[in-house]
Amino acid sequence: MNNFGKRADNATLETIDLKGLGNVYWNLSPAELVEESIILGQGMLTSSGALAVDTGEFTGRSPEDRFVVCDDITENSVWWGKVNKKFEPAKFQALYNRMKAYLTNRDVYVRDAYVCAEEDYRLNIRTVTEFPWSNQFAYNMFMRPTEQEIENFKPDWHIVCAPGFMADPAIDGTRQHNFAIINFTDKMIIIGGTGYTGEIKKGIFSVLNYVLPHDRGVLSMHCSANVGEGGDTSVFFGLSGTGKTTLSSDPNRRLIGDDEHGWSANSVFNFEGGCYAKTIDLSREKEPQIWDAIKFGAILENIGFEDDGCTPDYSDGSKTENTRVSYPIHHIDNIVTPSKAGIPNNIFFLTCDAFGVLPPVSKLTRGQAMYHFISGYTAKVAGTEAGITEPQTAFSACFGAPFLPLHPTRYAEMLGKKMDENNVNVWLINTGWSGGAYGTGSRISLKYTRAMITAALEGKLEQVDYRTHEIFGLAMPTSCEGVPAEILDPKSTWSDKAAYDAKAQELADKFNDNFGKYKEFASEDILAAAPKATAKA
Repeated sequence: MNNFGKRADNATLETIDLKGLGNVYWNLSPAELVEESIILGQGMLTSSGALAVDTGEFTGRSPEDRFVVCDDITENSVWWGKVNKKFEPAKFQALYNRMKAYLTNRDVYVRDAYVCAEEDYRLNIRTVTEFPWSNQFAYNMFMRPTEQEIENFKPDWHIVCAPGFMADPAIDGTRQHNFAIINFTDKMIIIGGTGYTGEIKKGIFSVLNYVLPHDRGVLSMHCSANVGEGGDTSVFFGLSGTGKTTLSSDPNRRLIGDDEHGWSANSVFNFEGGCYAKTIDLSREKEPQIWDAIKFGAILENIGFEDDGCTPDYSDGSKTENTRVSYPIHHIDNIVTPSKAGIPNNIFFLTCDAFGVLPPVSKLTRGQAMYHFISGYTAKVAGTEAGITEPQTAFSACFGAPFLPLHPTRYAEMLGKKMDENNVNVWLINTGWSGGAYGTGSRISLKYTRAMITAALEGKLEQVDYRTHEIFGLAMPTSCEGVPAEILDPKSTWSDKAAYDAKAQELADKFNDNFGKYKEFASEDILAAAPKATAKA
């Protein structure tokens, strides 16, 4: 076995029984990995200097093909069901044996990296990949050890990623030929049959969503975070399309991270060392930070090109609407180094309510915060996905259900406890519609949304009067600097008040129906925050 690149003197893949490989390339630089990808015909340089690759058959995660090994560690602690599907330990070993046979005599790329910017919670990750650009993705997205740290590197977890290896469901117990399987006993993730790099990122996120809350008392969060000049920390939760990236990118605040964080007793800290952003319809005007970060070292996935064949066409969704770019966080100037700050002063739940029902800004009680955290609501509008012709509700527990090994109420109870301990403000921000539902009303102005968030950050919403939403029970400010008072109460923006009541009741019923699956696990405080069953006349 040949070894190229920098590694610890005692570093070996034999600890995970990987033997008989071809060349083993350890910790190559981004430039070397780019060169490898081009030589192998797996990627090309774009006009911006970024490497463009196609991830193949899969251009997104495959939640139906994600499994967790059910054993003594996980059997009574994991939230089993649609999100966390059981996989037998013996089946895992047999499948891994077939992966090892596939990798025999093949070249592989090894990356030593770590996650968690807070030293006390650091996990060392060794990623073994079949493709060089998969390894470059791990370089971009995980945190990068110093040369001295690599010399003494000891992995806590391993990832083995072989997109070319196809499972046989009849033999392996998978649903189809692709899979991503987490084994908490062996501390290993195996990924096969898919080149989509997000499986690497979200596999480790799922691990941290188990280890940190279950073993270390740290709340793991699917969110972005930034810090102001005075050191105040803000956290932004929100599903796709709610404005999380846009609203957390503030020239007056430094970015901690854009997607995954932990909340410990003393800090909010980034899990990652990079960003993985959508690029569909990207422009310098809309997202200048992302645009400028797409340079040499970044990886573009599944994009189209202008007529010259090398200039990215970000409007091209012919391969997928989920076009992506990964880049190390230092491609952004306005960041916190290291990627951590103090405990949050303000938390924002972002929702794009296409029904035009929810207030543009409201302050949540402890119970309401936990209820809306578990609900994780937004709405998809016509045109966002094939087949959607009218607004549809979307609920994702804790704003990240596909990555939660524990029951959602565990994370919500931790949030409530931290609210009690730290006197943090939690706000619900509707970035969706006002004056009517989608198709009738209009989208709330980004200018007004920014003004509401600024007012919350500066404490100005502590000095105004509030009224209570009659169905959802939300505290709505009656005034906000820079925002017309008439839009702060959503019902007042509708010309047909009876139509508003009917639509609000429709949305309330959807909230209550969704929450039914969590009801038996929820506290009285959380249950009391549910919207009323009937609207007032």
